[in-house]
Amino acid sequence: ASAESGWLPQYVTAWEDRALVGAMPLYLKSHSYGEYIFDWAWADAYQRNGLAYYPKLLSAIPFSPVSAPKVLAIDDEVRRQIPKAALRVAREASSLHVLFPTVDELALFEGERMLTRRGMQFHWFNDGYMSFDDFLSRFSHDKRKKIKQERRKVRDAGISFKWLVGADITTAHWAFFNRCYRSTYRAHHSTPYLNLDFFHEIGAKLPNNLLLVLAEEGGKPIAAAFNVFNQATLYGRYWGTTGFHSGLHFEACYYQAIEFCIARGIQIFEGGAQGEHKLARGFTPVETRSAHWLKHPQFAAAIERFLDKEAKGVAHYIDELNEHSPFKAVEEPSSGV
Repeated sequence: ASAESGWLPQYVTAWEDRALVGAMPLYLKSHSYGEYIFDWAWADAYQRNGLAYYPKLLSAIPFSPVSAPKVLAIDDEVRRQIPKAALRVAREASSLHVLFPTVDELALFEGERMLTRRGMQFHWFNDGYMSFDDFLSRFSHDKRKKIKQERRKVRDAGISFKWLVGADITTAHWAFFNRCYRSTYRAHHSTPYLNLDFFHEIGAKLPNNLLLVLAEEGGKPIAAAFNVFNQATLYGRYWGTTGFHSGLHFEACYYQAIEFCIARGIQIFEGGAQGEHKLARGFTPVETRSAHWLKHPQFAAAIERFLDKEAKGVAHYIDELNEHSPFKAVEEPSSGV
């Protein structure tokens, strides 16, 4: 993180008798890349009105749309004071944005009159499944049949998979995955954020929290998917392939990861925000939240009105998605297909 990268650390810390008693990760941002809560339209509106949106102040885990603690404190009083301190720091910028806080933290920021923004992600939940077939047995006939057909196409193409964790991931594997990762960004006409050194470093520091799903054809790697996990949750992050194969994306990114979660007893698989195709593969739409404060009073009022309308749209969208759940009704008998 640095001014050159557009992520300049501005952490808020609390001290008592030279002992660190609280902290909040903050970055002074000169752009909105790597955040997953999109505010480009806000920045554009500022610019069109001759105002500077950047630098802004951001609390988030870079490049990770993960709900996790942002306010770290030894007691409730310190915890209450840290958001106040962050807002004081934010007065030197245009705004403060806290992405994917915990539910308790959101209440803290709302108590400081920050605006709440609602979004959506797709999560898979482990309902005590004993196997992937047990998971599929809960699907309606047509949805179950489609997934089996997708998996059969990949298997009939002679593609096999390996789960690589910890020391199983070699430098050669990282080099191949980096190649896949960069090709995915090129295919979407975008610029990759991460590099091979990053993957080597995270592989060395968090080896037992990384899952690399490696697809092979004839003993040669053709695709890979990168995931981060702990005992409770698996986070799907990046994937790439050297060529197109029907169903390969779903198998490498979703079905293999779900099987891994079932085998390890992992309860939640966070599959990310985009892609309605995830719904048909057993993922559930889940509401996410973020907190925002804008120094400019007129823009703050306008964005508050926008967020109210957006929240209603998100709620309606989630309701619509839930109506198309792939899971069968309780009374529907299993056909075994």
